[in-house]
Amino acid sequence: MDLLFEAVDEDQPGAKWRQLFDRHWHAYSRWFMRDGIRARPTYLSSLKAMRAHMPELLPAYEAIVSAAGDGDLEARFLSMWCPPVYVGGCSQALITSPEPALIRNYDYSPRLLEGSWLATRLNGKRVVAVVDCLWGVLDGINEDGLAVSLSFGGRTAAGPGFGIPIVLRYVLEFASDTAEAIEMLRRIPVHMSYSVALIDRQGHHATVYVNPDRPAEVVAKLVSTNHQHGVEWARHAQTTKSVEREAALEKALALHQSTENVLAGFLRPPVYQTSYGRGYGTLYTALYRPQDASVELVWPGVIWRQSCAEFQEEARVIRFNDGDSGGFAPTFKQGTVS
Repeated sequence: MDLLFEAVDEDQPGAKWRQLFDRHWHAYSRWFMRDGIRARPTYLSSLKAMRAHMPELLPAYEAIVSAAGDGDLEARFLSMWCPPVYVGGCSQALITSPEPALIRNYDYSPRLLEGSWLATRLNGKRVVAVVDCLWGVLDGINEDGLAVSLSFGGRTAAGPGFGIPIVLRYVLEFASDTAEAIEMLRRIPVHMSYSVALIDRQGHHATVYVNPDRPAEVVAKLVSTNHQHGVEWARHAQTTKSVEREAALEKALALHQSTENVLAGFLRPPVYQTSYGRGYGTLYTALYRPQDASVELVWPGVIWRQSCAEFQEEARVIRFNDGDSGGFAPTFKQGTVS
């Protein structure tokens, strides 16, 4: 399967963002209404939740809703308040020396990845992020050097709360360091379980376990995969090799290798996965370097570098083959985004 990755530079949501919306809205609206429209919160309850928990994000939310056409369904979806449940994979590692870094693999189905890499200034601060649900953040960095990424927490619990991508958007828009990000994650309700990796320019770092039915917990772990303190969903952990991936990354960090050597471990099994047809293949590896607010998207043999200071619009096509049929092959379609 071919997947289009687009790097798009647009400070405020306009014509470029609207192009992305038009391309993905049909699929997103079907997903959002899969349990029936009555299963989703109303616009007023979604707006009330955002005012209560992320009021600083309201102007950006209103701008993104306007760019989407000001529809009721669109506004409810873009709030990400109590969305449908969804499950992914992912591996993350925090590196503290010789310079701070965050490395992560995003494991999911290529049919379900949006493939949008956005550089924005929604609230005046430069943010570069791989997005989900059209403006939420899977992983990203801001001009202050705060980097963040998420991994599914390996629990079936669900409850009233926001989808984690909009919470990470809020973090990158308004936090300057790890301490500020932790405070936000402690108080904002989330609808499912996630492990959030944080690191800033000073090397201050944390892994935060957020859950819909438990208080947020800050732990000292440098590695997170798809379980928190222990495996609670055995079938998911076994299928995605969560324990094996965690052990492999902990071993790599224990060897005090360079960032590049640890990165190489993300591109090898068991951390790198190729079961794309079953929904947990590695779609990209991201390396964040807080000191210069830069990021590299990495595939075997390929590095695509951007930064908050220098972000170039480009489109690349990545071809994914299931592990049982020959693995992975990248191809590229380069050029500016129109």
